[in-house]
Amino acid sequence: MKSSRRDTPTPDPISSRRSFLKQTALAGSSLLFLSASSRGSGAEPARSEGTDATAPTNDTLKTIRSLRTIHGNFLDQPLPEPALQAILRASVRAAGASNNQSYAIIVVKDRKMMADLCGYRGSCLLLYCADYNRMKASAAALGYAYEPGTVVDFVTASINTLLAAQTAVIAAKSLGIDSLLTNGIHRGDMDRLWKLLDLPQTHCFPMIALVLGYPTEEPPHQKGRLEGVGVIHHDKYHRLTREEVEEINRQYDDKDRHIALVEDWAAQGYQHYLDWYFKAWVGRNNRPGAEETQMLRLLKRSGFVELQKG
Repeated sequence: MKSSRRDTPTPDPISSRRSFLKQTALAGSSLLFLSASSRGSGAEPARSEGTDATAPTNDTLKTIRSLRTIHGNFLDQPLPEPALQAILRASVRAAGASNNQSYAIIVVKDRKMMADLCGYRGSCLLLYCADYNRMKASAAALGYAYEPGTVVDFVTASINTLLAAQTAVIAAKSLGIDSLLTNGIHRGDMDRLWKLLDLPQTHCFPMIALVLGYPTEEPPHQKGRLEGVGVIHHDKYHRLTREEVEEINRQYDDKDRHIALVEDWAAQGYQHYLDWYFKAWVGRNNRPGAEETQMLRLLKRSGFVELQKG
């Protein structure tokens, strides 16, 4: 059935123009309000030295630039469950080899358990493990023999696992939740992890713990990063010149850049920060021994080390 022209009212051009101007003004006011709010919130970090003021930016890049590590100073405050689920959904969206997601994420909310696992407590802990047991179960159900027991399998799973963990850090920060990535799980008797969490003995290895939460106080500063020569190489690997090494050492010594792990290295009698780093920090465990390490023993038990058969 045809409709007549009288069924559709003809728009009033003056009225339409007024409506458009009104909507535009409202939109402009909203943008100005949002802009003023973001400037006044102090959420955007100060530009680091050497940052190009004309470089493109967006909310994602601002979130990444605002990342900082909270070393155990978390409130005893649970995460909202919707936020936790959003972080987990973002985490599993990380890139991974063959899309096999060769990892397991253990969600821990008990604060004593968190401390037993890594020494820190927060609102929640996510333990990321390189893990093939899910894939092995699927293979067995379909009648396939699947044994991911090589170093290549372990490296692949490790990359997949750590990409997922870092994605969770970014997702959490975008929701106003701070974090601590820690390898504290590798300190002390590592067998405790298998006992506390009932982890599979084979083809599952704890890689890193991610503690999430809200800080008890704001950190005094954001840690700096090296971001030029020696870190970023163009076209091929660049061997550092003596002058470039000296400049890098100077950047470590520059206390305004906050790259150093500790601020009082000079007060401890060291001429350079890296003197402290190589002598006091790295030097603690930089003595190769005749016996195999705990980690190597557990990697062998997990089936990730190719043993030579005699």
